Amino acid sequence: MKTLLSELRQRAVAELTAAQDAATLDSLRVKYLGKKGELTAVLKQMGKLSAEERPIMGQLANEIRAELEGTLETKKQEIAAKALELKLQSETLDVTMPGKKQELGRKHPMYNVLDQIKEIFIGMGFEIVDGPEIELADYNFTKLNIDEGHPSREWTDTFYFTEDSKYLLRTQTSPMQVRTMETHPLPIRMLAPGRVYRKDEVDATHSPMFHQIEGMVIDKGITMADLKATLNLVVQQIYGEGTVTRFRPHHFPFTEPSCEMDIQCHKCGGKGCPTCKGEGWIEILGAGMVHPKVLSGCGIDPDEYSGWAFGMGLERLAMGEYKINDLRLIFENDERFLKQF
Repeated sequence: MKTLLSELRQRAVAELTAAQDAATLDSLRVKYLGKKGELTAVLKQMGKLSAEERPIMGQLANEIRAELEGTLETKKQEIAAKALELKLQSETLDVTMPGKKQELGRKHPMYNVLDQIKEIFIGMGFEIVDGPEIELADYNFTKLNIDEGHPSREWTDTFYFTEDSKYLLRTQTSPMQVRTMETHPLPIRMLAPGRVYRKDEVDATHSPMFHQIEGMVIDKGITMADLKATLNLVVQQIYGEGTVTRFRPHHFPFTEPSCEMDIQCHKCGGKGCPTCKGEGWIEILGAGMVHPKVLSGCGIDPDEYSGWAFGMGLERLAMGEYKINDLRLIFENDERFLKQF
């Protein structure tokens, strides 16, 4: 048995020393030191030895086990050190190499216009408010004096979530006017920009998702003259002095009287072209005096307070400012288009 143990020692040490990777080393550990390893198999034969020989062979076997375990641990550390060295060499950073140029992004033209509009209204004392895009029909329609049966409440025009038409993707940011009147003290000057959703066909001037900016003033003695003066000032600051505007009578359930505001087409100068659909004018917003029923529904006395409100499409403002002739360009994320701004 002493000969068997000596041969096993020489063979095992040689193989452990020659191992080049962790997988080979682990397989040798199992081969020699495992429960079914060769050293265990030799020790099982100790029952055949005499009582005098057993302690001597047992001590020798323990020495061999300790030697193999030490060799195994030393080789394990050696392999780990080599692996670390190779990894460090492969990941070496040459600090003398020129760095990669990082291209900076730029603000989308639509948000350039939005920031400009916010700055204008903040300068006039307005507060910027934000609200949910998933809205209650009560706020999106009912509290704005839009009764059941109105065309804008039809499923063909609006993205509803529930069969009872209670929850929807807001079709306008007007609900923030109601929420502001319900929660803010008077007087009120607010601006509500945000995404809105309608089942519009995609063409040069329409998209199912677009951005709207709504503003409202509630105070004592507010008139239609205040509305026209404010909107003309805003348009002049966006498009420049001399921009031609016009107000046309219109009807909105939540304002009375109501109007629409147009600017002369930036593409054709009023002569008529595909951008303005041959009319020479581009509608940019709807507006009017806040309907007394809307004021009353929000707990505001219409005999003491009055106000005006407007809603404009942000994309159309951007199209006018940057002379963009197709709204779809704004949403296509084509870098050739965006890099122009």
